[in-house]
Amino acid sequence: MVRAALIAGLCVAAAPVQACRLALVLAMDVSASVDPLEDRLQRGGLAAALLAPDVQAAFFASPDPVALLVFEWSGRYNQQDLTPWIMIESPADLLRVSDTIASSKRSHNDFPTAMGHALGHAAIRLQEGPDCLFQTIDVAGDGQNNDGFGPEEAYTAFPFDNVVVNGLVINAGEYEAEIHLIPFYRNKVIRGPGSFLEVANGFEDYQNAMERKLIRELSSQIMGELAPPEGRNAVPPG
Repeated sequence: MVRAALIAGLCVAAAPVQACRLALVLAMDVSASVDPLEDRLQRGGLAAALLAPDVQAAFFASPDPVALLVFEWSGRYNQQDLTPWIMIESPADLLRVSDTIASSKRSHNDFPTAMGHALGHAAIRLQEGPDCLFQTIDVAGDGQNNDGFGPEEAYTAFPFDNVVVNGLVINAGEYEAEIHLIPFYRNKVIRGPGSFLEVANGFEDYQNAMERKLIRELSSQIMGELAPPEGRNAVPPG
């Protein structure tokens, strides 16, 4: 029995690891600056973006699947996973994730914006996740860090080797908000080769911006495309 168990264990250890081209973490801002209507637009927008035909085509453009995890964040101790790691191998998997996000309930609504802590949470989840060829964190928000340590400290304290961080600025306020947020995301948040920033013109535009960002993130490793896609809201790094 012991010999049989050892042989079985060796067979499991020798089994090939499932190919995975990208581990993608989606981080959704639910800090106090996001009101209930904006939260619904954001949650529903992400759920709809995952099912958009062009996004689905990007998910399945390669036979190697994408691993996906979604969480919401606000204060320094307030990160809540909406889905565990899920290997997206079929449209049914995407539908399951979309339904989970669409029906999810906001975990917090009265905490500040601790983006450094959110990035640290994402880095830990990547360490715990599947072994994929590329790793990307996709962080969306409508404000600058105002609680705990910031992105720069997170990049020093947590494992971010070979991790790309892209951003989605939600310009939900006046024009001044966009002036401050874009440089903050461009200079402090996005990081890694080919990283980029997308801008949503209010929460009503969240779905469209998320679709554009997902298509680019999912396609870049396949096509080698690192230039900004066509569209006035894509903001390159630098």
